[in-house]
Amino acid sequence: MVAEQSKTNAGTEASTAARAAAGSPRVDRGTGGASTSVAETTAGQTTIADAVVAKIVGIAAREVSGVHALGGGGARALGAIRDAVNATDLTQGIKVEVGETQVAADITIVVEYPSPIQQVAENVRSAVTAAITQLVGLEVVEVNIDVNDVHLPADDSAEESEPRVS
Repeated sequence: MVAEQSKTNAGTEASTAARAAAGSPRVDRGTGGASTSVAETTAGQTTIADAVVAKIVGIAAREVSGVHALGGGGARALGAIRDAVNATDLTQGIKVEVGETQVAADITIVVEYPSPIQQVAENVRSAVTAAITQLVGLEVVEVNIDVNDVHLPADDSAEESEPRVS
C-alpha cells in the first residue's frame, strides 16, 4: 500500500512538474486573469477572488474529522499567535489556482493520531471538492493533500504541563 501511494504521489508530482516545465497551468485561465474567477450573465458579471476560494477550502478542510491543523510547522506557530489575538488565518496551509471555470488546490494538513491518514486525506479531498462545487460553482480539477505531521495526544498534555526551566 505504501509503494502504491508512493507511485501515486510520484505520478502526481511528475505531472505537476511536467506542466510547470511546459508553462501550462493546472486550470483553464481563459481571459479572466490569474487572480480571479469571472462569470458573466445577462444581468452582469460576478468576480470571485482566489482568497475567497482559499478561505472556503480552509474551512472545509478544518471540518473533516481527523484533521488537527493546516499548514507546516512555521505556519502553525504563527497561526497559534494569530489565534491568541483572535485573528485566525483560514487560508493557512492552502494554495489555490483559480481559472475561469476550474480550481486546483494544494492543502497541507496535520492528522490526529490514530486516524487513518489515507482516509482523512480522501475525506478532505471530498469535502473540499463539494464545498467548491456547491459554494463557488467551479469545477475542481485536482486537490493535492500534503500530510506534514501526525499530532499525538501526548503533545497536548506536554503543552499543558508546567513550563520547563533551564
